[in-house]
Amino acid sequence: MSIAEKFVSMEYGPAPEDSKEAVAWLERRGYRFQHFIAGEWKPPLAGTYFDTLDPSNGEKLAAVAQGSAGDVDAAVKAARAASAGWRALTPHARARYLYAIARLIQKHSRLLAVLETMDNGKPIRESRDIDIPLVGRHFYYHAGWAQILEQEFPEYVPCGVVGQIIPWNFPLLMLAWKIAPALATGNTVVLKPAEFTPLTALAFAGICEEAGLPAGVVNIVTGDGSTGEALVNHPDVDKIAFTGSTEVGRAIRAATAKSHKRLSLELGGKSPFIVFEDADLDSTVEGLVDGIWFNQGQVCCAGSRLLMQESIAEVLIAKIQDRMSTLRIGAPLDKAIDIGAIVAKVQLDRIHKLVDQGVADGATCWQPQVTLPSRGFYYPPTLLSNVHPTSIVAQQEIFGPVLAAMTFRTPTEAVELANNTAYGLAACVWSESINVALHVAAQIKAGVVWVNCTNLFDASCGFGGYRESGFGREGGREGLFEYMEPAWFKNAPMLGTDPSTMERRASSPVNDNDDDEENDEESGRGRPALHQQANTPHIDSPAIDRTVKLYIGGKQARPDSGYSFEVHSTDGRLLGEAPLGNRKDIRNAVEAARKAASWAKATAHNRAQVLYYCAENLSLRRDEIARRLAAVVGEKQAVAEVDLSIERIFSYAAWADKFDGGVHNPPFRNVAIAMNEAIGTVGIICPREAPLLGFLSLVMPALAMGNTVIAVPSEAYPLIASDLYQLFDTSDLPGGAVNIVTGYISQLLKPLAEHDDVDALWCFSDEPSAAAAKAMSIGNLKQVWTNEGRAIDWFDSKVAEGRWFLEHAIQVKNIWVPYGE
Repeated sequence: MSIAEKFVSMEYGPAPEDSKEAVAWLERRGYRFQHFIAGEWKPPLAGTYFDTLDPSNGEKLAAVAQGSAGDVDAAVKAARAASAGWRALTPHARARYLYAIARLIQKHSRLLAVLETMDNGKPIRESRDIDIPLVGRHFYYHAGWAQILEQEFPEYVPCGVVGQIIPWNFPLLMLAWKIAPALATGNTVVLKPAEFTPLTALAFAGICEEAGLPAGVVNIVTGDGSTGEALVNHPDVDKIAFTGSTEVGRAIRAATAKSHKRLSLELGGKSPFIVFEDADLDSTVEGLVDGIWFNQGQVCCAGSRLLMQESIAEVLIAKIQDRMSTLRIGAPLDKAIDIGAIVAKVQLDRIHKLVDQGVADGATCWQPQVTLPSRGFYYPPTLLSNVHPTSIVAQQEIFGPVLAAMTFRTPTEAVELANNTAYGLAACVWSESINVALHVAAQIKAGVVWVNCTNLFDASCGFGGYRESGFGREGGREGLFEYMEPAWFKNAPMLGTDPSTMERRASSPVNDNDDDEENDEESGRGRPALHQQANTPHIDSPAIDRTVKLYIGGKQARPDSGYSFEVHSTDGRLLGEAPLGNRKDIRNAVEAARKAASWAKATAHNRAQVLYYCAENLSLRRDEIARRLAAVVGEKQAVAEVDLSIERIFSYAAWADKFDGGVHNPPFRNVAIAMNEAIGTVGIICPREAPLLGFLSLVMPALAMGNTVIAVPSEAYPLIASDLYQLFDTSDLPGGAVNIVTGYISQLLKPLAEHDDVDALWCFSDEPSAAAAKAMSIGNLKQVWTNEGRAIDWFDSKVAEGRWFLEHAIQVKNIWVPYGE
């Protein structure tokens, strides 16, 4: 045999990683692990343990404590007791702790990598070279944020006690994604690792001990789904951060709806891997290997849907099959292995079932000729071609090494296929034309898009999804917002509990005597615009001859119900009648909003110009609108509302082309372009207490960022809708960008919350309405933002306008673009 022939025929020999240090670590702990609570190892109150297995052979690794509601309660109490002290530390002190943890992760990196592979089944090369270095990177990166947090976020405070639930596919990396930003922002943590993979979380608890982290700052409670449920339901937890399946995410959304818990969800995905005919196909195939066969395909952002341009499909499939034939499958501690073990038999059975169903739906299954190990849980790399876009394998997350292939002809069709899913976590675009790649990337509904690369992650770059892939971001500056709140909001009183709240002002006309003005000034809640109106003309009572309609698609529309309801002044006079909107009116408004695509596509400059026009036109009608509004809120508040409304519209016109994204600088030859994108169609329940100002304070930031809106105006004075749609009609706002449906919140909230084409819901009303908005929105897991029933002083620009509102009007898409040769 010639040398060339020998070179081609050579195979990798075994290169096993030595596991003796990991085994010794298990032995020192007696193969039995307790909870880590208040800086101590504590046995489970119920005395129950469960086994964690090595997926490569099915053998027991250790017994782990099964957490009960009592164990969770003890951990939450420990976190609460440590909260004030941790928050009171100087930024530098918190930064030093995170830095110390990062150093210890590096010190113990080999042990952690081997433990991760033994517990999870992923190849040691992935644990050693990808997962563990990224874990350290997250703590280093967030140590920096801890140091400068007060300078960069001076008016924000930590949520408090954070409950975190992580999955089994990246056990230690997911822990780092959650614990590092939580600690950096001053929170304390109770973390529940996945039942299948608890070992590295318990090793991390030992690192916290070694770093001298104050007792109770990090608590680790192990267990199954019931343990997680107890953590979600605990009344003294301020925030839940969850990564896992969409089904469980829905359950958590429902369970937390009636509480004030903050919630972030990173859920499932069915990510498209789009290949254009001008792509470098050899590089594409290597990217595809990382995209779908990395970690046995057990990746939420796995490129599991291959979308190929028709002209290259045959050639690409042949290259993929050739490459699949070279993938090595076997014991994951072997450094020459590409594909390790599936995490558990239940997951292996699910993969078999879904692939069988895909074949039954008409897909063609191809697998390389490989011999799987006789013990453990293994599944070969699989290619399903001729997949129909509606097939189960094109729509459901398989979470295994299975690729579903489809074709497209044009970039438009590629985008339609890419977005033909309920998910929106990640995507890949491969093309040698950067124009094509970025044009397509901008249209894909996903939180992360990789251009000519795949599965790149860094602590500096946000990660998270759109639609049923969840909401919130992890990593980067944007990820810090998940663990903080504006200080004023966290301490705001509930509506109706503070005599100085706007609800009290709205329920009775503002008294014009000097004593009230003096009291306003003394309390620091004066109205500068109001006090400057020394020559305000007398405001007469309105006439009752106005016919108000709904405003849908840029046109006045009669309500489907055919009914209206009376609107009275504070002294009982009939002011007019407002249309009684219903479910069909909401449906029509949503349809109109979805059709108003031109607004989202307009340049930020053009959106700003339209908002400036709105402000100008409101200025021209100032006295007229104030006269009508006065019958409900009093003369002083009416004038103040109109004047501040003009100012607020100007503010958001100014923000429209200035609330930019950023360019992250990960430690690779990539830039990650963080684009602030409109969420889409936003339903807004406006506050009762400031009919004009409250409406515009919510609708304007949504419009400024390119969203379309369905707004339900104040029940106290829905007749303001007439003035508003006349304002929009004369300001060049495209039809459907804003739709106004009047009626009772109790009747309109449900169809808005349940509508699958509404991408976000803002509800600024009482506490029961806020809870209902969250509970009824679980269908498509739309983003929900509420005032939690708290009073907001809409007249105070420091709290009622600005970045906090704009942050909720956008979602961040990170587009990774490589550079260099």
